[in-house]
Amino acid sequence: MNAQKVGRMLGPLIFAITLISTPPTDMPSEAWLVAGLVIWMAIWWMTEAIPLSATALLPFIILPLAGVMSAKETASAYYAPILFLLLGGAFIALAIERTGLHKRLALSILNLIGSSSDQRILLFAFMTSAALLSMIISNTSTALIMMPMAIAVLTAGQSQSSNGEFTAQHDGMSGALPMGIAFAASIGGLGTLIGSPTNGIAVALLDEMTDLNIGFSDWMMFGLPVVLIGIPCAVMLISWVQKVHDHPFDVAAARSAINNTAPWSSAEKRLVPIIALTFFLWMSRRWFEPYLPDGSWTDGSIAVIAGLALFLIRDNAGRPLLKWEDTNRAPWAVMMMFGGGLALAAGMQNSGLADWLGSALLPLEVLPLILLAMAIVGMVVLVTEFASNVATASAIIPVVASLVTALGLKEEALLLAMPAALAASWGFILPAGTGPNAIAWSTGRLKIQRLVKAGLILDLIGIILIVLIAWGVTLLR
Repeated sequence: MNAQKVGRMLGPLIFAITLISTPPTDMPSEAWLVAGLVIWMAIWWMTEAIPLSATALLPFIILPLAGVMSAKETASAYYAPILFLLLGGAFIALAIERTGLHKRLALSILNLIGSSSDQRILLFAFMTSAALLSMIISNTSTALIMMPMAIAVLTAGQSQSSNGEFTAQHDGMSGALPMGIAFAASIGGLGTLIGSPTNGIAVALLDEMTDLNIGFSDWMMFGLPVVLIGIPCAVMLISWVQKVHDHPFDVAAARSAINNTAPWSSAEKRLVPIIALTFFLWMSRRWFEPYLPDGSWTDGSIAVIAGLALFLIRDNAGRPLLKWEDTNRAPWAVMMMFGGGLALAAGMQNSGLADWLGSALLPLEVLPLILLAMAIVGMVVLVTEFASNVATASAIIPVVASLVTALGLKEEALLLAMPAALAASWGFILPAGTGPNAIAWSTGRLKIQRLVKAGLILDLIGIILIVLIAWGVTLLR
C-alpha cells in the first residue's frame, strides 16, 4: 500500500477520533475538532492523497459543521489581501516572462558567479539574490519575481547538459532552484523589520504588552545574523536533499543559451519602470498609509494596480504587455491551496486552538531560560507550519509577552521575545505553509517528500540557530 492510499484513510480516521473522544484538559471541544482537521489536512498535503488544492476545500466543510465559523465566515477566510498580492505579483512575473526580461535578469545573476560551474555556487547566487530582495519587499513578491528567472536558467541548462541527457524534472537543480528561492525568500524576510508583516506585528505586540521597544536597527542586529547563517545552511541542505551532484547541469551552457545580446525591446523598456515603481511603492507603503483610509493601501493593492497597468500599457506594435490569455498560467490552483491554509488558520484562532497551544507553554516557566526559549521557538515553528505567519504571531506573541511579565524579566525579556518573533516566519515544510513555498510548488518541479524532508531539517536547525543568535546578540549588547 503506497503513501497516498495510507494518507487517504489515515487523515479522516484521525479526525473521526476527535469526533468521538474527549478533548484534553481546558481545550474547547471546537478546538479539539479543529486539531483533528489540522492533522487530517497535514496528512493529505504531505502524502498527496488527493490534489493539494482539493484538500484546501476541507475547512469550508468542517468548520461550519463543527460550529467554529459559519459558511459565510469560512468562505471569507479563504480570501485575504495576500491573495491579491499573489495574483498581481503573478501578473508581473508572467509579463517578465512574456517580454523575455527574465532572461536578461537571470543572465546578470549568472554573470555574478563568473566562470564557475559549481551548481552549489549557482544555487547560492540565486538564494542570496532572493534573500536580499526579500529584505525590502514581501517574500511572496520576491518568489514571484525570481521564479521565472530560475525556470529560464533551468530550461537552458538542462536542455544542453554536458552529456546530452535531460535531467529528470524533479531531480538535481530542477527542484533545488525553486526550493532554494522559496526558502531564501522566507529567510531573507527576517533580515529587516519591513521584510515581513509578521515582524511588525510581533514588535507592536511586544511594545504594547511589555514596553519592549524594538527599533529598525535593533531588529537587524538579530535578523541579519539569522539570514547570513541560514542561507548557507539552506544551500547545503537543499543540495544534499536534491543530490545535485548526481544529476548533470551545465552552468556554462545555461549562460550561453540565455545570453541575450539583442537590443532592448519597447516592451522590456516599458515593463522595467512598472516593476521599479511597484518595488518603490511596496517599500514606501507606510509613508502613504497615514493619508489614506485605514486598510486601503496594502501590498496586494499595489500589486493589482501594477497588474492592471500591464493590460493598459502597450509596446510599439500596439500589443499590451500582458494579455488575459497569458493569465491562464497564473497559479490559480495554488491560490486555492493557500486560501485553504488561511481558512484553517482562521479556524484555529476562532476555535481557541491557537490560544490553547500558546497557553500550553506557561507551565514551562520552571525550566532554565534557554530551554524555555527553545520550547517556545519549537512551538511557534510548529504552529506556523499550519497557520499563517501573521496568525501565529498574533496568537503566540501575547502568550510569550505574558510569560515574560510573569517571570519578571526586564533586560532579559529579549531572550524569549526575539526568538519567538523570528520563529513566526520560520516554516518550510508544507507547500501551503508560506507564499514562497506555494509558488515553488506551482512550478511542478518539487517532490513533496523532498520538500518535507528539507523543510523539517531546516525547521530543527532554525530552533537552535534562532535561540543561539538571539541570546548571543542580547548578551553582547
